[in-house]
Amino acid sequence: MCGRFTLFASYEKLLEEFDVDKAIPEELYRESYNIAPSQQVIAIIHDGSKNRMGYLKWGFIPSWAKDDKFAHKMINARSETVDEKPSFKQSFFRKRCIIPMDSFYEWKKEGKSKIPMRIKMKDDSLFAVAGLWDTWQSPEGAVHTCTILTTSSNELMQTIHDRMPVILPKEYRQIWLDSQFQDRDRLKDLLVPYPSELLTAYPVSDKVNSPKNNSIELIEEIS
Repeated sequence: MCGRFTLFASYEKLLEEFDVDKAIPEELYRESYNIAPSQQVIAIIHDGSKNRMGYLKWGFIPSWAKDDKFAHKMINARSETVDEKPSFKQSFFRKRCIIPMDSFYEWKKEGKSKIPMRIKMKDDSLFAVAGLWDTWQSPEGAVHTCTILTTSSNELMQTIHDRMPVILPKEYRQIWLDSQFQDRDRLKDLLVPYPSELLTAYPVSDKVNSPKNNSIELIEEIS
């Protein structure tokens, strides 16, 4: 699964990396070393003519839901069945997004302990994780939510966990964002494990276990 990640790249870097034409004001952007479910996360969508960057709430609520009680259970969607599940099917074809990250965390079991691991690109570059979004009408107004797609682990991740987020190579980002592109098989072909040789992983402080902790020390390697 993917239940925690980081995004501390500069506002300017995000606009450049994801070819964003319209974005939230810079003063609303908040860097984070410990992004958790139910929080607002930066996402990229395509509005039919340009890429837009804004916030979505992490925890998917389909537009037809009667309430939001299942949002905490839908922070991830399995790529193998995402086009079949009633909760995700419509968004798979119409409302796809990208969740920018510079790393994500996963917990590795060692005996009775769980060791938090940070996984990132070897070159420290930003990467794009495949997501879905939808808008739900709450009694208070519209709520825009998202989920992160996961796939089976690559060789590196298999030593840590059996699932990993779907990382999209740069050349496939716009295909994923294009809501007019609805070739099921072609889209599903994009949802595969990212090459191990481009990633690295190392243990970090167990302070990351609490979303209340959010500082640069969380990404530092520990022995």
